[in-house]
Amino acid sequence: MQVVHDDRGVDPWIQQMFSTRAARRGAVVRRSMCWVDREVGRDTFLREVRRRGCHVIQTADQFIVICHDGPIRLLF
Repeated sequence: MQVVHDDRGVDPWIQQMFSTRAARRGAVVRRSMCWVDREVGRDTFLREVRRRGCHVIQTADQFIVICHDGPIRLLF
């Protein structure tokens, strides 16, 4: 399921991330935690992911954003 939101007033970096083909299709985008911290800050990033109804997984030094609001299940 694709999630679409109004991007007015959103940081241009976040707007660009959610404008990628993968994000628009409801797929997965990955971002380095260091890059997120440097570009917009972790709190802003996580708040925006939540606002859009997406899911985020933290693994090692990466954030994996699942760009849909459907259920997810970790299998192992």
